[in-house]
Amino acid sequence: MPANEPEKSQLKYRRVLLKLSGEALMGPGQFGIDIPTCITFAQAIAAARAEGAEICLVIGGGNIFRGVAGAAKGMERAQADSMGMLATVMNALAMQSVLEGIGVPTRVQSALSMDAVCEPYIRRRAQRHMEKGRVVIFAAGIGNPFFTTDTGAALRSIEMNCDALLKGTQVDGVYTADPKLDATATRYNQVAYDELLIKNLRVMDPSAVSLMRDNNIPIVVFSLKEEGSLLNVLHGRGTSTTISKKGASSE
Repeated sequence: MPANEPEKSQLKYRRVLLKLSGEALMGPGQFGIDIPTCITFAQAIAAARAEGAEICLVIGGGNIFRGVAGAAKGMERAQADSMGMLATVMNALAMQSVLEGIGVPTRVQSALSMDAVCEPYIRRRAQRHMEKGRVVIFAAGIGNPFFTTDTGAALRSIEMNCDALLKGTQVDGVYTADPKLDATATRYNQVAYDELLIKNLRVMDPSAVSLMRDNNIPIVVFSLKEEGSLLNVLHGRGTSTTISKKGASSE
């Protein structure tokens, strides 16, 4: 192996899907896209790619429009969800621009046809992009209303044959209760899919967790706030919670 080629075997997870909430792109703001925050995420993705990781992304749209919220205010749900899907495309294009600005080749594939701004979702084309070292951002969920971007992330991680789905959040894993509300909450090192569902630990949409369980792909929940956290997860170190078929283990 050439000296400058990444040692891919050192990675615990080589091909991954990174799920980011739309709210994560707001940074310190209350709405929209904070470019310095996007640059921070892009640099972390670039560092992971430099070590041999193959990365695809799904980004929510809650920083711009959330379909459920629109429906709660009286909008027809399918229409509101369609607007939410468009918000995810906007986030995907913003992240693509930032990634390419630091030299990371990136493709956006949308489940809704909009050929003027991005590619349509084609599974084998997306796989080929990843094999060539490109970051692929999947937008517009699965292209249908009534499904969350969590479910879209689960589906795409299965279709891309990912080793894991990485869920970047504001906390460093899954807790027995909301740590912001319960000071006695403890963090799980690992927790089984079924226990997560039974205890209603709402880290991801239940349908997404069920999909991952049925295809035996682990979900790793980690904090976006910690510097180097993405690389740590890829190497199997640092603080996180792994959701898999193994039983629960808490600190």
